[in-house]
Amino acid sequence: MERHARAGRTLCAAIARLPTARYTREGLLVMEICRRKNQIEISELDPFLAELLRQIPASANREGAPAAEERIFSAPTNGSETEFRSEWRMYVEPELRRLFQTAAQTVAGDLEQLNGNEKNLANRTLRIPTKHADAWLSALNQARLVIAVKNSFTETELNDHLHSPIGSRRDLSLFQVNFYGFLQEFILRELEC
Repeated sequence: MERHARAGRTLCAAIARLPTARYTREGLLVMEICRRKNQIEISELDPFLAELLRQIPASANREGAPAAEERIFSAPTNGSETEFRSEWRMYVEPELRRLFQTAAQTVAGDLEQLNGNEKNLANRTLRIPTKHADAWLSALNQARLVIAVKNSFTETELNDHLHSPIGSRRDLSLFQVNFYGFLQEFILRELEC
């Protein structure tokens, strides 16, 4: 399985020129993203990309990844202000946990549209209400952070858009991080319109 090198940059250019964003693989339309009224519509989702989307809530799960937990709930100080850190943990962290959990639940609810006959290999469409955009941004960000920490990706790996073949679970995870990043970018662009 392969993906085109620098797909992210191609996507950005395509978004600027076209009314809808198109993600292509070897000349075939794989996915189309556009805003329709109060929804962000992702259509022509092949089963592979639909499965990556279904994995967002599970990928955002920090369980068993203390480094991801620390990264997501890092205090805004370097640790020298112990009283501030203590207050942060007491007052801010519980609310962040609640917000993150709510975001994951919202995304999981939206993703129910993709459930169904798994033997059907037809492309699917996902409609995300724009009022859920913040929840999607949060869940996608959490998933990207957790995946990156669990795989110990370096900054170089995360910025290597020339890495093309998916030959291992690690490669697939890197693709997943980049795919989720593309979705975040598109959602943000749609919110600016």
